[in-house]
Amino acid sequence: MHIDLAGRRALVTGAATGIGRAIALGLAHAGAAVAVKHLGRAAEAEAVVAACGTSSIAIEADVSRAREGERLCATTVASLGGLDILVNNAAVVLVKPFLEITEEEWDRVLATNLKSVFLCCRAALPVMLASDGGCVINVASELGYLGRAQYAPYTAAKGGVITLRRSLAREFAPRVRINGIAPGPTDTPMLASELALTGAHAAETDMPAGRLGRPEEIGSTAVVLASSHASFYHGDMLSPNGGALTR
Repeated sequence: MHIDLAGRRALVTGAATGIGRAIALGLAHAGAAVAVKHLGRAAEAEAVVAACGTSSIAIEADVSRAREGERLCATTVASLGGLDILVNNAAVVLVKPFLEITEEEWDRVLATNLKSVFLCCRAALPVMLASDGGCVINVASELGYLGRAQYAPYTAAKGGVITLRRSLAREFAPRVRINGIAPGPTDTPMLASELALTGAHAAETDMPAGRLGRPEEIGSTAVVLASSHASFYHGDMLSPNGGALTR
């Protein structure tokens, strides 16, 4: 299956490392120009831009803030000439017993992982509707379905991302396709830091696939969703998880 995204303009949040990096690279290698959004990771973001090999750019922004989301979208449109693909991937994780979580910590995780999806969609959708349409891909997590002890704000936010895509798909179809990806355990710096913090071990042996996912496997899922091959996908959530979750 050949995928050609030449002429398409994409914005990927949280794209300096991990899954976001793989998605940005996958879109770029399929021909899209990509805005690589980061926060405090300028060197890593510039390395992603260099690896993209297209007319891509790095933009620093805090997508949990409305004005930053608007600026991010406007800068992308001004620099790339438009916006056809939005990937909401920015996320943080907090591993902490529920009764010890502060209001500030709860708000920070929900703002980064869920509110940012609302803000970026609100900024990007008018641009897409004013042109030939586009597609939005919201990155959730298998934990948005399963839940996990000591991950309450993260799982609540990802569950919100899963549900939000259904409502947006019904509201903006057929002109804008809105779908999502709910990855399983993936070999990223975020997962490594979680395991180091908790002292746990990756549970890849408990999965039918017998291993962790690779970021590029999530990236290729996003590339397919962004392409014409997924033209009949509206409100779907793809789950590359090695069999960790079946539903």
